[in-house]
Amino acid sequence: MIQITYFVHGTTTDNEEHISTGGLPGELSELGIKQSKELGDLVADKNFDVVFCSDLKRAVDSAHLAFGDKYEIISDKRLRECDYGKLNGASSLVVEPMQEEECIYNKFPGGESYEDVKARMADFLKFLKENYDGKHVAIVAHKAPQLSLDVLLKGKTWEQALAEDWRKTKSWQPGWEYQL
Repeated sequence: MIQITYFVHGTTTDNEEHISTGGLPGELSELGIKQSKELGDLVADKNFDVVFCSDLKRAVDSAHLAFGDKYEIISDKRLRECDYGKLNGASSLVVEPMQEEECIYNKFPGGESYEDVKARMADFLKFLKENYDGKHVAIVAHKAPQLSLDVLLKGKTWEQALAEDWRKTKSWQPGWEYQL
């Protein structure tokens, strides 16, 4: 068994402007920097065997601010946010309804679908099984990969995962636990 603790990157300047960054690097805001630094303290009692993060800047920066003084951080592009294609950097008012209605199974124009992200995450989980059995793995990444874990490991449908997403229920916590 592999224990996974999943963390989301800190608040970005795009988040504050209601922009869906998608496959773009993104930049942590002052609040996001503070959140990331505080995260390391909030989970200081946890011990991880390895810390992975998305290779997008906002996740890399969050991981290093939270865990960089204690762990080696390994970036992996399979942990990236959904690529919204032509809508990377578009208003969240445009992108978010598409996430739930059109782009679970159909690709964003010039980008990916949530099913594509799920396939990336399934490949990443296979990699973990082959290389980290019996370990406690931390992941710092984004919304779509986290929802993919809800679908892959908790048996939720996409519709359930999206409806119960902590971002909607305003129920952030310092890490979500999954078992593989």
